[in-house]
Amino acid sequence: MLELSGKLKQLSGLSTTSPPSLLRVVTTPALPKVLARDAAYLCQSAEIPVGFRIYMALESNREFLESVPSGERRAVLPDSASFLREGDIMRVSPSSGSYRVVFRSHSNHVSILLTERCNHYCLMCSQPPREVNDDWIMNEVENLLPMIPIHTREIGFTGGEPTLYGDRFIRLLECTKTYLPRTAVHVLSNGRIFSDLTFSEAYAAVKHPDLMIGIPLYSDDPVRHNYVVQADGAFDETIQGIINLKRLKQRVELRVVLHLQTIDRLTNLAEFITRNLLFVDQVALMGLEITGFTRGNLDKLWIDPYDYRDTLGRAVDILSAYKIPTAVYNHQLCVVPEGVRRFCTRSISDWKNEYLPVCSSCALRGRCGGFFSSGVRYRHSDHVQPITTA
Repeated sequence: MLELSGKLKQLSGLSTTSPPSLLRVVTTPALPKVLARDAAYLCQSAEIPVGFRIYMALESNREFLESVPSGERRAVLPDSASFLREGDIMRVSPSSGSYRVVFRSHSNHVSILLTERCNHYCLMCSQPPREVNDDWIMNEVENLLPMIPIHTREIGFTGGEPTLYGDRFIRLLECTKTYLPRTAVHVLSNGRIFSDLTFSEAYAAVKHPDLMIGIPLYSDDPVRHNYVVQADGAFDETIQGIINLKRLKQRVELRVVLHLQTIDRLTNLAEFITRNLLFVDQVALMGLEITGFTRGNLDKLWIDPYDYRDTLGRAVDILSAYKIPTAVYNHQLCVVPEGVRRFCTRSISDWKNEYLPVCSSCALRGRCGGFFSSGVRYRHSDHVQPITTA
């Protein structure tokens, strides 16, 4: 697991009243002055170029900062930040003496939080909602977009519920299309706002060339779905939202988190999708992430994935028989049926991905999604074992 945030070991040259700032990490000394003045130079030797906004070094390399000209801003990072690379973007907060890496240029899992607010209160929410005015997050993201390299393959917008910003969310998508025209965008949303056809039309009018929205659907039974998300009327609005989006030819992924409250009707849900939502672009069947609300509700949610392997296999068979693209996320290959393994995807973000010691001898480790680091110490299947043949 990578530590994407932490305390600076030292910070000098910046007032503690200075606002947080976004800085692009640079390791190349020869940078045009116009770019260097807003960048953080990560010192990897005693040869220090001039003109950068701030000079940084890992704690084990802090002696390199002794070569930085007097009066220049400087900071010492903990060695846990040794993963930083050219093009990464970090937020530095002088008032708290802290930092957070908000974009990693070499990662295939770029997820950008837009808000912590939400109109759901899901039993297994990994990002528990807070009723606060956090517009500062959107302000920062709007400043972040022009800094992201144009060659970035994919980014994801998540929350909370991103669409609570309304028209401002639409403008963000338009800005993303302008600054990153070749970057795929994946949005996580509960989909309810798209039951408003006018909003759906505004979303479609962005005409982004590679945009998909992931919407959770937890049961074919409205009562069960509404219970999981803790919101009355959510099922009807979600279904209407999906229909509106597909009517407007927008790409939609359905997401189903598998746990004790959803697993007994999983095959019913698969049949419901094939009868009523055959037009969706993908269905993702997802393992439980044991963090956030999941920890407090674990007795209501936990079921060993090995115990529902046959149910999972039947659901995958139903969906694939109707040629609905299907993916299985967050599952270990050793606990799913062999026929399901080809549907499994390495979906856990690299910065929070771990494996158990027993996995070291597995012939399929390179294809396996592994575990959420937040959950390994709490609960995992009792049937994890190395697979001996590829």
